[in-house]
Amino acid sequence: MKRLALLPLISALMFAGSAQAHQVWLEQNAKSASLYFGEFGENLRETSPGLLDKFVKPSATLVGAKGEQALTLTKGEKSYVLSGRAGKNETIYAEEANYPVIERKEGDKIVSRMIWTPAARLITSNAAVEPKLTLDIVPTGKQGEFKVTYKGQPLPKAKVGIIVQSGWGKEAYSDEQGLVDFDTPWAGTYVLEVHHTDKTPGERNGAAYDSASFVTTLSLTQPTGVKALPAPPAATPNK
Repeated sequence: MKRLALLPLISALMFAGSAQAHQVWLEQNAKSASLYFGEFGENLRETSPGLLDKFVKPSATLVGAKGEQALTLTKGEKSYVLSGRAGKNETIYAEEANYPVIERKEGDKIVSRMIWTPAARLITSNAAVEPKLTLDIVPTGKQGEFKVTYKGQPLPKAKVGIIVQSGWGKEAYSDEQGLVDFDTPWAGTYVLEVHHTDKTPGERNGAAYDSASFVTTLSLTQPTGVKALPAPPAATPNK
């Protein structure tokens, strides 16, 4: 199944004619956590120099037993490396809330102004988590169940995709309580993705916009299950 394509218009506007829709997601190993930009299901990680440089000032927060801790992000060749990682029952959330307003023109006339907010969350268990991101997807405490929220309230009828790096994936819609369920048969890392558009005008950093588009992912690693299929060869980053 091909990965759920999100925000094609924004992608075209942002990336000089590129038709790909991109996401940010979090991954971690035994030593560190990193924020990636690209296509998880296509094994595409944008780099610096390159599209990773499009970001202005992403932020990240670790939430654990000691409360919330702001993390430092250091841009590397293939990701932003975070100054901390999540332990058992902890979570990290990150977002880029400073991307400039995107203008769409017809000739010399500006016909719309839009903001784009990519965000990501990483969890280390299915323990229930309180939403923090404007558009968020969090575990509820039940295996395979997640809740989609917008501005802290349940978001019904939101299309949610789940995918592993081999390209296997599924889609489902949240119910009236914002809840969605997925089976996770494979061992390894999964990324869930949801997007939402709010057509309420507003301002970002003093610049007016007509609509706001959000895309948020949630990453989880499952140690048990069917052996995961191999990931596709690494895709070539855009320049």
